[in-house]
Amino acid sequence: MNAVKYTIGIDYGTDSVRSVLVDTRDGSEQTSSVFNYPRWAAGKYCNPSQNLFRQHPLDYIEGLEFTIKEILDNCGPDVARNIVAVSVDTTGSTPVAVNRQGLPLSLIPDFEENPNAMFVLWKDHTAVNEADEINRKVTTWGGEDYTKYEGGVYSSEWFWAKILHVLREDKKIRESAYSWVEHCDWIPALLTGTSSVEKIKRSRCAAGHKAMWHKSWGGLPSEEFLKTLDPLLLGIRERLYAETFTVDQQAGIISKEWAHKLGLPEDVIIGIGAFDAHLGAVGAEIKPYYLCKVMGTSTCDIITAPEAEIGNMLVKGICGQVEGSVLPGYIGLEAGQSAFGDVYAWFKKLLLWPVENILSRSNKLNEGLKDELINEIVDNLIPLLSEEAGKIPVNVSGEFALDWLNGRRTPDANQNLKGAITGLTLGSDAPRIFRALVEATAFGSKAIVESFISQGVRIDGIIALGGVAKKSEFVMQVMADVLNKPILVARAEQACALGSAMAAAVAGGVYATFEQAKEKMGSGFEKEYLPNGINAVKYQIIYERYRKLGKFIENELTH
Repeated sequence: MNAVKYTIGIDYGTDSVRSVLVDTRDGSEQTSSVFNYPRWAAGKYCNPSQNLFRQHPLDYIEGLEFTIKEILDNCGPDVARNIVAVSVDTTGSTPVAVNRQGLPLSLIPDFEENPNAMFVLWKDHTAVNEADEINRKVTTWGGEDYTKYEGGVYSSEWFWAKILHVLREDKKIRESAYSWVEHCDWIPALLTGTSSVEKIKRSRCAAGHKAMWHKSWGGLPSEEFLKTLDPLLLGIRERLYAETFTVDQQAGIISKEWAHKLGLPEDVIIGIGAFDAHLGAVGAEIKPYYLCKVMGTSTCDIITAPEAEIGNMLVKGICGQVEGSVLPGYIGLEAGQSAFGDVYAWFKKLLLWPVENILSRSNKLNEGLKDELINEIVDNLIPLLSEEAGKIPVNVSGEFALDWLNGRRTPDANQNLKGAITGLTLGSDAPRIFRALVEATAFGSKAIVESFISQGVRIDGIIALGGVAKKSEFVMQVMADVLNKPILVARAEQACALGSAMAAAVAGGVYATFEQAKEKMGSGFEKEYLPNGINAVKYQIIYERYRKLGKFIENELTH
């Protein structure tokens, strides 16, 4: 009788890494572990006022070791010896400068505290000027438009803009960086013991969506274009890659060092990495022409379509269309919002200012009671706001907002944009403003849906996953009403990690195709939100106001 085979999916998010151990027979989660990044939690290497967000690789390494060891402690040796494969998903574009051996510079003496030597997190927008330059140059230099499969607009959240910004800003990095590696490529390289940057297998998902890689022009943008953009980029292309790999393929076998360190079998296969949203869509059992919304601090919206049906269509204003970025044989189309849950987190932080700066310093309460009161307020603020906001009828003449607090990702990436709240009166209170912010994030989603449909990409259904989708009935009902479409919520608690575990099952040979893996390992849907027709009509009116406000902000107030 054949032994049960298990895979591990590792999901590197913005705040933490989570790993799940999955039974490949039915996709059931056997055990899981979460590790919060300690340096990130302490606010190190970040400056939100400058949109600078960096993460130290030690947070990633410590999280890898902690979560895998805890999983193995929980499952016992009989299960551990039957783990056949591990796959990883990460945020992106989150690149890092590396030496010739592929080691991040921040792991080398003299660079340990240098933010420019760390991973440049997806939401770091310090490269706005560089993105603007890329967008100008790519249409005027006289050669190929390397952004045409990226939606026609390059973002400061992406690979080349971030590299160029760091090279310009930091002479020490410029002199020491041999190459650059995405987070989703570095973890598999680490686990397989890859000690030469040229041997690191690069993700099709990351390369196609964020680095302007496309097979029609031989991979990455030409040396001539990069030289035209800035001579600082000379020579980097040849130290990067030409070939890319999809998530059904293997990065290699785990190294003996890491097998021993983690307690995994020495023949465990390590799959090719990808971005969290793309493997989250796999975990949520994405179907062709279903919009899969990964709803967390930001949103990533993923659609798959057969290559033959997309043909030569170029979809404008999105975050790329890439063959095999989600599933082999399908074009993966990505869109998203630069801030979603982050919008609510911003409002929460705003309201907590007196709690953190007055109550915390009060001499009227003892420290124990003070801490209990602060924790009670922090824990209950968003749930209570949601409860009260849910009681407020949709008001076409009330408060409404623009969700661009972290710029706009889709349609037409522009990280220079700012958010706004309008329609305020002396009767505007916290629940009403919160409702306006929730509605604004839903309007941002509606703009994405309309952009796809207007360009001939149909949407047959919507699937939601992620923390917001699982936790907030209020947000999800507003979303269904604004989109005027039913929304299915994936049952999997950790859909991104489950998607990685499915990818590991394919890369590890347990299943020959993703169709088989999804059929056996998918967990289905736990809930469906149906739109309220009356609210949908009202929201269409408010959405038109949202669009007008957006045009005004973009045309008159952007600098």
